[in-house]
Parts: sequence; structure tokens; C-alpha cells
Amino acid sequence: MKTKRENIRNVAIIAHVDHGKTTLVDELLKQSGVFRANQEVQERVMDSNDIERERGITILSKNTAVFYKDTKINIIDTPGHADFGGEVERVLKMVNGVILVVDAFEGPMPQTKFVLRKALELDLSVIVCINKIDRPEARPDEVIDEVLELLMDLDASDEQLDCPFIFASAKAGFAIRDLNDKRENMVPLFETILEHIPAPEGDPEAGTQVLVSTIDYNEYVGRIGVGKVDNGSIKVNQECVIVNAHDLDKKKKVKISKLYEFDGLKKVEVTEAGIGSIVAISGIADIHIGDTICSPENPEPIPFQKISEPTIAMQFMVNDSPLAGQEGKFITSRHLRERLFRELNTDVSLRVEETDSPDCFKVSGRGELHLSVLIENMRREGYEFAVSKAEVLTKRDERNRLLEPMELAYIDVPDEFSGSVIQKLSSRKGELQGMSSTSGGYTRLEFLIPSRGLIGYRGEFMTDTKGNGILNTIFEGYELYRGDIQYRKSGSLIAFETGESITYGLFNAQERGTLFIGPGEKVYAGMVIGQNGKPEDVEVNVCKKKQLTNTRASGSDDALRLTTPKIMSLEQCLDFIDTDELLEVTPKNLRIRKKILDPTMRKRASFKK
Repeated sequence: MKTKRENIRNVAIIAHVDHGKTTLVDELLKQSGVFRANQEVQERVMDSNDIERERGITILSKNTAVFYKDTKINIIDTPGHADFGGEVERVLKMVNGVILVVDAFEGPMPQTKFVLRKALELDLSVIVCINKIDRPEARPDEVIDEVLELLMDLDASDEQLDCPFIFASAKAGFAIRDLNDKRENMVPLFETILEHIPAPEGDPEAGTQVLVSTIDYNEYVGRIGVGKVDNGSIKVNQECVIVNAHDLDKKKKVKISKLYEFDGLKKVEVTEAGIGSIVAISGIADIHIGDTICSPENPEPIPFQKISEPTIAMQFMVNDSPLAGQEGKFITSRHLRERLFRELNTDVSLRVEETDSPDCFKVSGRGELHLSVLIENMRREGYEFAVSKAEVLTKRDERNRLLEPMELAYIDVPDEFSGSVIQKLSSRKGELQGMSSTSGGYTRLEFLIPSRGLIGYRGEFMTDTKGNGILNTIFEGYELYRGDIQYRKSGSLIAFETGESITYGLFNAQERGTLFIGPGEKVYAGMVIGQNGKPEDVEVNVCKKKQLTNTRASGSDDALRLTTPKIMSLEQCLDFIDTDELLEVTPKNLRIRKKILDPTMRKRASFKK
């Protein structure tokens, strides 16, 4: 017999990037008394990883819980970036409703549409929270209409269209039901959650059923499965069976050794949990997302959707440059293999495959951002390795035609830059699907473009729009291959010999293009030290000293002025490298190099092509 458990609410916070999800969770935690009065609390406390804090993005979904009027509200903060969309799809299986956060100025964005569609498909209740209403350019009334239009576009039911709207400023810590209300605290939002998010339902007398929706990892206890108790109850030391809806042969006996529930930001050990509780289970080594933990009498898997496939791949390989092994702590193929396979414990959208060479692994992910975050994490942990240019994963259809992944790109740019953006994206095989003007002198463009057309474009886009453009993409599906795209119009300046760069040599080289290095840096033959102004590669000698003669005019040596080298970030390097180049990644440096370092062999290889 199904019953409701009234003292629990399970809710996910979904939104586009940067619309204020994580800050909103911070406020809910603060105002529900999770922190002591004198406790030091950092901002965006849910973003626990260094990269999440630096870039201000959420990568992994996080669980937390607050108490309000004797009701436990389990809150899940989800990522907004399309590259981490795999995280959002799964956590929605754990909740009965969502809070859709929309920026009061930007309105609904592509990712808003993506996450909202997933929520409506699962028939979840929606509360719309229009955030940042204290921004000077906020336009909450128009945004309400835009959200309602979006709900209609997504074929929402009448109940879903009748969703409550809350106006808030997560930063200032208030929520109101009507724009004229007094701005005090978050109580109106808490109340709306209790009224509009249904309590979880289940049969407390039935056999145990827990669907694992996320995986956490901890070096001491290994993998931790997180999921919601759908039916029955789960106890410590209980004998269970693991089954999976996509793998019907899977039947594995396990014993529940430790059980946790969430309280604030902590996991609290419990001996038993009932329907509707979100629990973390440790002690099962081989637990995966989508597994259902059942009681042995009647093991029935809970269906769940497959995780989105990766669209982009890179080769990760052992660094074999002349400077290999000087800066990293972990440099062998065994280290690299262990680390990549360990990442699979927590990242479900990632694939790692072994190749013909024991020193090289093919790593596939959802997008450039997804893979660059992995590279940056490994680099900070002391790994040294090399990566190749990102390539898209193509498929063949039944008529053996080549298909490639396509993205929908939504672009907001100031009107004066729209021309150059349209021209650049058209040259990368993009099709303009729509164009409209938004408030504040901005144009919104919609493009359908091959995923590979966006590789290396973000940096250019920032330059073309003087940093004022916003570019958002979302995976659209596979279509026929659109033909070749020329990525880079400029060649590379390549070091001619191994040694240390010297001012005199650099001074002569800088006439050829833009340098990436200054004097006194280690270089080796075949390393790319700059960008040539022309399309071909040129070898330059940057270790060259001035010949000494015994006649010398005074002051002639002071005249060598070097221009400041262009220092590139990890993303810019990944964008810049060409198909015959690699990026050497160490904890201290990023160096671009040719795959074949020897100039004669390199020439031969290019003739063969």
C-alpha cells in the first residue's frame, strides 16, 4: 500500500550557468540554522573543488539537507553547463520537484530549456524562482512571460503551467511571493517548497528498492552509492541483491555495511532509513549508477535513462619530450592509466579506452570544458603527460554515410559585433537558424553547428566581442558530415635546437610572429615557441648568441627590445594546437610541440600526406 511520508521533501535546484543556484543553496543553509552563529562560512560552500571555486561553476551535483518546521528538505545542487548535463539527468530521479532558477535580466537560456525539459518529462512539480531581482537592469515581469512561453513550448501540462513564481535575491538573502512584498528572508521559499513539492510516496511494507543515482568516492571507504529509498526500508547489515534495468543478467549479493543520511553538509551515520530518504551506502565495491539495491525475495530493477554519449575525444599519452620527467611526480604509463580509470569512479559521462600503444589512452567526454577540467585536475595533482588535439566522435548510419555530432549554439552579442560572429561561424559550417534583438542593444543568434566547428572558437569569440559576448551550446544529435573545416590560418614558429632561449635569438625570431616564451626558458628542437603570421611553419634559432668581435660600438647592445610574450591558458593551448602537434602538460608548464620532433622525419611525414 503506497503512503506519503509527510516530513520529507526532495527537491533539485536546476538552472542555466551562473543564474545563482549555488548561492541560493548557501542562503537556504544559512537561514535554516545549519551553521553555528559564529561559524566561518565560505561563499558558495557547495562548490567544494578548487576548480569549481575559481571558475565559479558547479561540476558535480551535491546533496545537502535542511530542516524547516520539522520537515527535512533534501536539496540537490546541480551543474548548469551542458558538458555536465549527464549529472542533471540522473539526480532528477531522486526528487519529487524542482526549483527552476532564472536570472531576472537574462531570462530563460538554452540550458534552462534543457534541464526544464528533463524535469517535465519526469512529471516533476516546478517552482520558478526569478533570481537577482535587485540587479539594476532586472525585468522580472517580462521574464515571467518568457518562462510561461518556454513551458508552453515544452508541452507542459495544466498543473505544470500553474506553477508558483517566487522572486528572490540569493545574494541579499530574501525571497518574496509578490514584487511589492517586504524583503526580509527566505521563509516564502521554504513555505512554497512545503506547499507545492509533493511528499515522497512509496510502500513501506514492500521489499527494499533503492536506485543509485550518483556515485561519490572516498579513498578510505571506496565507492559510495547515493540514491533514494523508493520502497521498503534499508538497514545496516541487511543482505541485498544488486540488479540493473539495462543489464538484466546482473545479480549480485551484497551486504549493507554502512548507511548515511545527509544533514546540512555532513553525512550522518544511521542504522535504518525509510521511504523517501536520500541515503549514501558505502562498502559495496562494484556499485554503479543505475543499479537498484533490492531485497533478495523479489529483486526488481527501477528503470532509468541511459547516460548521454560522449561527443569528443583526445589522446592522453606518456610525455616523451627531451624535458620529460623533470617537473612531474607521476610520469609513467602505469600512473596515467591508474589515474584515468580512477576518474571513471565518479565521472559517468567519461570513457577511457586503451589503444594499440601501452603509453596512450583515448579519453572521450561531453565537450572541451569537460576534458580540460580533467587535465587541470591531473596537472595540479602532480601528473605529467601529453594530450592531442580534440577530435569529434563520428558514426556511420545504415547506408554507411558519415554522421557527426551537432550543437545548437545560442549567442548574445552587442549589435556591432554580430556581423563578425556570423561570418566566423558560417566559415566553420554553422547555419544561422534565428536572429532577434534583445534589450540593451544586444542581438541573440541561434546557430546549428558541427561540434568540431566550436573546437577552439571560444577564445576567438571572446576577442571578437571584446569580452562582451555570451556563448552557450547544447548537444542536438547526429547529422550528415558537413565537410572539412580549416581550423588555423597561421603556422607555428618551431625551435631549431635544444638549449636555453636568449634575448638575441628571440629578437630575431619575433619579427616572424608572436612569441610564447621569454628569455632564459628551456627549449628543445621541435617545440613550438610562437605563432607565425603566415600559414606555414618556420624553424627559428632562439638559442643563438651574438658573435663577439673585438670592435664594438657603445650602446648597440642596449637596443634589443623584446615584445612581451603571449602567455596562454590551458584552454587557449588546447584551442591552438593543430592535428600534428601535442600539448605537453606538467605541474609547472604547458608546452606545445610537434608530434615528430626531428625536422627531417617531419618533412618526410608531411610529403607522405
